[in-house]
Amino acid sequence: MQSQQKHRQQLSLEFFPPRTDKGMENLKTVAQELGAIDPFYMSVTYGAGGTTQEKTMETVRYIQTQTDFNSAPHLTCIGATHESILSLLNEYEAMGVKRIVALRGDLPSGMMDPGEFKYASDLVAFIKEQKGNTFKIEVAAYPETHPQARNCDIGIKWFKHKVDQGADAAITQYFYNFDSYRYFIDNCEKNGIDLPIIPGIMPITNYENLIRFSQGCGAEVPRWLRCRLESFEDDQAGLIEFGKDVVTELSQKLLDAGAPGIHFYSMNKTEPTLEIAKALTLK
Repeated sequence: MQSQQKHRQQLSLEFFPPRTDKGMENLKTVAQELGAIDPFYMSVTYGAGGTTQEKTMETVRYIQTQTDFNSAPHLTCIGATHESILSLLNEYEAMGVKRIVALRGDLPSGMMDPGEFKYASDLVAFIKEQKGNTFKIEVAAYPETHPQARNCDIGIKWFKHKVDQGADAAITQYFYNFDSYRYFIDNCEKNGIDLPIIPGIMPITNYENLIRFSQGCGAEVPRWLRCRLESFEDDQAGLIEFGKDVVTELSQKLLDAGAPGIHFYSMNKTEPTLEIAKALTLK
């Protein structure tokens, strides 16, 4: 964990672009309330096209120009062209954005050709080629191995290639097993990967949603945690309280071990992220 201990610990947040005006008003309230934890930045997930992409831009613009916080737009490249990506980068640069979360994105159902970018590493290289050091570039990391990698060694090889194209930091897929992060960092260090790798943490508020999300993205929910969550059945308040304790303990353990911060997947809700974050002690 030595590679991570040299970085200043920071908290950051992720939002998704609301689909409705009511949802946007809610996000504005949540962003202001979560501002109490002084986030290093607020990232916004990306819609690949149409009105969803417009909502991403609207959300980023609000954070960047109407709050005291820094935005970090997600940018996915599957199905995109060099021209379309450059256009977005130009808009973000004009807006004063300083950080981009560069991702491959999922290939839409029925699409056979990924377009001019096949991998996130291609996107990172393109951003560096076009914009130099205008943006700090965050990429994704997978402590439990990328769901499409045949094994851990191949996953690390892909990750290193992405980092070598010019990434400045990484945010992990969410996880609930401390050792998965620790061993991932050890493997990165053995392979000469040296950049901040921030644990992504998702508060637990709904058992069914957690299992569905995890199955979709390849994140593991440990058996002991599944069993405990299942035992709450109709006790939603009890589940949330238990989940808050689990996530708080995991987050503090990561910080104590030297992780360079925590990135909270807020799901556009103030709680329990705010309570968890306020309970943490950063070095």
